[in-house]
Order: sequence, then structure tokens, then C-alpha cells
Amino acid sequence: MSFRRLLLRLPRYLGVSGSPRRLWWSPFLDTVSSVGSWRGQSSRSPAHWNQVVSEAEKIVGYPTSFMSLRCLLSDELSNIAMQVRKLVGTQHPLLTTARGLVHESRHNLQLRGLVVLLISKAAGPSSVNASCQNYDMVSGIYSCQRSLAEITELIHTALLVHRGIVNLSELQSSDGPLKDMQFGNKIAILSGDFLLANACNGLALLQNTKVVELLASALMDLVQGVYHENSTSAKENHITEDIGISTWKEQTFLSHGALLAKSCQAAMELAKHDADVQDMAFQYGKHMAMSHKINSDLQPFIKEKTSDSITFNLNSAPVVLHQEFLGRDLWIKQIREAQEKGGLDYAKLRETIKAGKGVTSAIDLCRYHGNKALEALESFPPSEARSALENIVFAVTRFS
Repeated sequence: MSFRRLLLRLPRYLGVSGSPRRLWWSPFLDTVSSVGSWRGQSSRSPAHWNQVVSEAEKIVGYPTSFMSLRCLLSDELSNIAMQVRKLVGTQHPLLTTARGLVHESRHNLQLRGLVVLLISKAAGPSSVNASCQNYDMVSGIYSCQRSLAEITELIHTALLVHRGIVNLSELQSSDGPLKDMQFGNKIAILSGDFLLANACNGLALLQNTKVVELLASALMDLVQGVYHENSTSAKENHITEDIGISTWKEQTFLSHGALLAKSCQAAMELAKHDADVQDMAFQYGKHMAMSHKINSDLQPFIKEKTSDSITFNLNSAPVVLHQEFLGRDLWIKQIREAQEKGGLDYAKLRETIKAGKGVTSAIDLCRYHGNKALEALESFPPSEARSALENIVFAVTRFS
């Protein structure tokens, strides 16, 4: 399937023409928090996530949090933003996404683009292929690699917007008027498609067939991953899904790891590095993304101050691992014990899960993927960019 045809079919894959689900998801779950330390961390590693990112952005030349600003502030998207104001007063997820992209910059550190730039600088130019030596380079990074980082962020942002589509059949009176929620869905589809169209245009300008294939396959993976997330999303009225941790890993790679992994590989391709270097970049992106996602899944269970009303995905890593240790029958029993007339008592269920082995096992799994990411970096020469990539791993695998 061509990239253009995939783009045209994307809204249907995400459930727009059918019955899209309201996911227990927020763009703010893409943030991480530091809660301690772990073995392998350098004594000189920054203590806080924001510090890790701030120092990394200095290494690559300019803050990646502004990489997509040119597209976000274009006339077309500015007009869409004006329409989004009509949703103020409703509970449409597009409002939360918009706030995260524009106002809450501390929650929107654009990790994927930053990693692509860092690994580009860590690898440097190819020592055996001089065909790209005449390319523009700033701070040790080719201009085409910077374009790739921006494209990666555009694709990721587009999927954030598309995943905020609301299932209109599940609306509650507190969500807002039906016509406003319908309007919000239309705006989410339109703005997400606009970002994807800009990403397609940027890919074409790179004039590299392999890079286009890599990013197109990453988008296919994202669509497939989101589809499976929707179809297995556990809700109060649908608790019989049993995906298992191996299936969870497969789905998480598709929906959260493939884009970063293949973008890192594509960055190496643009610099004409050989297959071994490309594979190591792929492995770093894959395992770092997996660690980052597990860290996000763990937040409701490890934060010292957690709202009793906070919901969490029943197919997140700690919950899936808890279920595997417990057994299917006992897990369903715990779910039913936590059910009330108004839905699930997430505070009660969270304490039940924390008392089991799922949380500690998820932390171990997070660190496993972190170690695999560090192993992949060993093939790159020592540099400040490589150290920054290591510090990112330390930040997402730091627990106490």
C-alpha cells in the first residue's frame, strides 16, 4: 500500500467511520518523572528529567520543543486552532491535546525528535561513504536529519490528535453537547490529517526511497498498534480481554516503539552508515521507547501523591503482569470486587495491584529494556551526544 493511500485510510483505521473508542489516555502520559536512582547510572548524570532534556537540547543546537512550530503556526492550522476554541467548556480530548502542545511545554518535550538528533550526532558522518559529505551540517547534524526529526514529531503529534477521537455512543451529559463533540471529532480528524500531509511532503523532499519506506512502515505499525489497543482496551463493561505480556510487548512496539526505532535507523541511512550501525540505532530507539512507555504505565502506581479518582489503563504493563502472576480467574474476581454502581473503584483496584508483583515486575522490565538500549549505544564512539542518550535511559529507568 502506498504512503498516500495509507494516509487516506488512516481515519478509518482509527475508527472514525465506525465506532471509535474513548481510551484511558492523555498526552501528558508521554512525560516521565524521576523517583530515585538505579544501578548503572553515572554519578554525573542529571538528577531530573527536565535537566536531562535541557542539556541534551543544547548538544543538538536548538530546542526540539520548537521543531514543529513552523507547521503548528501555519495559516491553515491557525484557522483550525480558532475553531477549537468552540470546544471550550466541553470535555473533548482535543482540548487537552492542544493545551499540551502549545501551553504545557514542560509536558511536551518532543522526545522522539530529540533522540533522532542525538543519535545522528552520536554516529556522525559515515567514514566509508563520502557521498553526503557536501550536505549542510549544523552542530554535527545534517540538515536532512533535522528534517527527519521534525517529520517524526509531526507523525507522532498527528497520532496524538487522531487518538483523541471520542466515541459518541459513550457520551455523558458532563462531556458537553453532542453537536460540540461531533464538531471536535471532525476538527481532530482534519488537523491530524493536516500534520500527516506535511510529514508526507517532508519525506518526499528527503528524496531517499529507503527512508520513505521506513517511515511508511512505521506509520503502518502505528495504525495497527492503535487498532489493537482499541480492540483490546479494557473498560468497566468489557473486562474479559486477556492479552498477556508477550502480546502487550508486540502491541506496544507497534504503537509506541516502531516510529522512534525506524526514525533512528532512517537517520543512519541518511548519513550513509552501514547496516550494522543502522541496526544498533534501531535497537536503541526500540528499547528506549519501550522503557519510556513502561515508565508512563507505572506512574499511577509509584507517584507519592495520586488522586483517588485517577483512572489507568487496565491493559498497562503493571496490570498485565499482575494478571499473569495472579491468574485469570482471580483477576476477574478482583475486578468485580472493585466495581461499583458508578463504575470501577480505581483507587481500590490500584491498591490491590500495588500489593501484588505486577509493579515490581514492570520496573524490572523497564530496566531490562533500558539495559538493552545502553548495550546498543556501546557501538557508538564516546561523545557528549552518546552520554545524553545514556542519561535519557537513566531518567526513564530511575525508580526507588
